[in-house]
Amino acid sequence: MRRRLALLASVGGAALVALDGTVLMVVQPALRRDLGAGVAEVQWTSTAYLLTVAAFLVLAGRLGDRYGHTRLLATGVLGFAAASAGIALAPGVGWVIGLRAVQGMFGALAQPATLALLRLAYPPELLGRPVAVRTAAIGVAAAAGPLLGGVLVAGFGWRSVFVLNVPAALAVAALALAVRVPAPPPAGPARLGAAGPALLALALAGLVHALAGVPAYGWAAPRTLLGLGAAAGLGALFVRGERRARQPLVPAEVARSRPVAASMALLLAVSAGMFGALFTATFLLQDVRGLGPLETGLRVLPLTALMVAGAPVAAAALRRYGARRTALAGTGLVVLGIAGLDTAGGVAFGLLGAGFAAVMVTATGTVVGDAPPGFAGVVGGLKQTAMNVGPSLGIAAAAGAGAAGTAPAGRPLTVLALLAGLGLAAARLLPGRGAAGAAAE
Repeated sequence: MRRRLALLASVGGAALVALDGTVLMVVQPALRRDLGAGVAEVQWTSTAYLLTVAAFLVLAGRLGDRYGHTRLLATGVLGFAAASAGIALAPGVGWVIGLRAVQGMFGALAQPATLALLRLAYPPELLGRPVAVRTAAIGVAAAAGPLLGGVLVAGFGWRSVFVLNVPAALAVAALALAVRVPAPPPAGPARLGAAGPALLALALAGLVHALAGVPAYGWAAPRTLLGLGAAAGLGALFVRGERRARQPLVPAEVARSRPVAASMALLLAVSAGMFGALFTATFLLQDVRGLGPLETGLRVLPLTALMVAGAPVAAAALRRYGARRTALAGTGLVVLGIAGLDTAGGVAFGLLGAGFAAVMVTATGTVVGDAPPGFAGVVGGLKQTAMNVGPSLGIAAAAGAGAAGTAPAGRPLTVLALLAGLGLAAARLLPGRGAAGAAAE
């Protein structure tokens, strides 16, 4: 019963955030008309959320390790619900932008906890199946977002989308508070210095902001170069401070873990290629081939179907063949899918879904299963950070290679396939079948 409650809370929290992320796509036009907002202001309703999520994920995981992940998950989803209710009542777009930032902060509190709960409830050798269920739920929620949002906006207006978040978040909070999992004693001193979390938050926010502006301004624009330079400088200061800190934000046990580092790199590269390819495919299907939004959505359905169906298959492959082989196969499928998007259509989207499911299940199971005792939260925060930075990097790379133009998509897709292919090097560093078998025994 304890494991089922933990799985339900984990799936509910992850699906809530995934649904909110995709449902906003269909909300923005109605929101713009109703509030009289400009295009830049509407874009900031997404950017404000992304910036705060990226900035607070690692710190949120560390707080969960210190104060308990059920408490952080409940706090996160309740704050998420309160911010959603505020957005539903917002009188102007400025309020929406500010409350979306608040929503992102509470979403960051919840996300690492959804992974850490699984690590506390399940032994490492049994993590494959619950991680597969969580991955499939995220795929279903992300796919259902635009459809559900369209129905709600058409029938009740854009504010109803945020009203829906409130009862869903309350249900997840109730599940989280009902979970009773053994919490390992926190390692190290209780107090964290303020400098490390602040530097990391500013570096990640600067990086995501700079990457988000590339489609509009380009890689060589002064604001892009300034943002990337500032992020690099702040990141260097963070690393320097971490090496000297008595209580670093990212503990040495985590920083030295090869499976954790390899999983981060794998997720970063593959998610960058995947989401950059979807960005490219949108322009390819609509601007070049003249398809409408509904026809485009139908063309992408194989991706969702294979992602959902592939998650349990990936969990079985992970148990039988180990993390290294499963991740290599999944990354290879993603590369083939990206390379074939220009000609193979539905088959290519199916390859993308199946490959991404394999990578997600393998990397998530590995990173959470190999988390040192007492640090499941910070590892979950790092994993979610890679999943937030990766899509921004991929879209920036796609735009820089000409994805938003009316020219053939061959060049951007080649760039994105190479970017995803970098994940092969990271996948080779994951544990092999022998390590998985030893853990199971």
